[in-house]
Amino acid sequence: MDKKPYQVCTQCVMDTSDPGITFDSEGVCDHCHDFHDNVEAKWVADQQDGIKLQAALDEIKAAGKGHEYDCLLGMSGGLDSSFMLHQAVKVYGLRPLVFHVDGGWNTPESSYNVKAMTDKLGVELKVTKIDWEEMRNFQLALFKSGTPYLDIAQDHCFFATLYNYAQQHKIKHILNGGNISTECVRHSRQYYYWGTDMWFINDVLKKFGEIPMKTYPFSSVFRHKIWLRYVKGVKVVRLLNYMQYSRSLAMKTLEKEYGWKDYHRKHFESIFTRYLEGYMMPVRYGYTPLREQLSALILTKQMTRDEAMTILAEPYPFYPESLRRQDRETICEKLRISEKELDDFMNLPKKWWWDYRNQSGLINFGAKVMELLGLARGGAR
Repeated sequence: MDKKPYQVCTQCVMDTSDPGITFDSEGVCDHCHDFHDNVEAKWVADQQDGIKLQAALDEIKAAGKGHEYDCLLGMSGGLDSSFMLHQAVKVYGLRPLVFHVDGGWNTPESSYNVKAMTDKLGVELKVTKIDWEEMRNFQLALFKSGTPYLDIAQDHCFFATLYNYAQQHKIKHILNGGNISTECVRHSRQYYYWGTDMWFINDVLKKFGEIPMKTYPFSSVFRHKIWLRYVKGVKVVRLLNYMQYSRSLAMKTLEKEYGWKDYHRKHFESIFTRYLEGYMMPVRYGYTPLREQLSALILTKQMTRDEAMTILAEPYPFYPESLRRQDRETICEKLRISEKELDDFMNLPKKWWWDYRNQSGLINFGAKVMELLGLARGGAR
């Protein structure tokens, strides 16, 4: 198939680096149409409907009555989970069990934010530290696979630990920082594959892994989407969608209340993710997730398109050369590879999820059924 001529949306900043993007006659992309046609009206209504928020809070508190915790909250040290913790405890009076997964890539800012907030709020924090040799094995296997899905090693252990805690402590409500305000533009499935497809993960580890994964927490998509949700009754609640969630206001609140430290760009609270999204993906694939992030802020009226275009005009936005060099050295040191080996990974033939055994058909079918039943909105395409 011929490559599409370059085009950028006239309303947001999504462009043809997203292989599935389409444009109307006025140059407006399908991401914008999806937001305006399918998301915006309900989202605005939910923000203004205090009854739905109160009903969710009442349900959480009732389910937690007589228990030590009434909900579970995973905290990365990033903005969304940090502000959700602030709201949950200080504004809504919830009693969350807070957990943090240390996969070996924490920035000083993320570690500080987690400790500063949980200390000041007086909530219990449980930290799960992933065995580094197994994390390293998983990370290197993903590198050798030639695919862009290098963050699955971090993402998967976070979600698996989340649901393990829910089962272990018999907690029925999980507070999730996912939100429309900053995430309403979907990632391309070509670059962001499902992190819970165990067929894909097992195939990659079988082909490229070097040690047994004895302690790393695994969890299939069917376990948390079907078994825990519909058999065990565990619900995921996205509180940030029920409030006027503004990125800038959230940051000001957290800085004032907790001395929260800004890391300047979504997902940059992880050293590895910062290097992956800030440098590796733009260089290897000509694709930057920052376009989705900025486009979401444009659509939710938190940023103008001109402001976003100015940011994108920089070669590596919010990622100065000195920090890129530092991250590169840290990644090589921790993974015990040379800088030449890292460059060699960057130059491997490009491969994708369909080059490995996968459950894409089953997952897509399940997602479509849930979408038709009104139980979920379609995910990344």
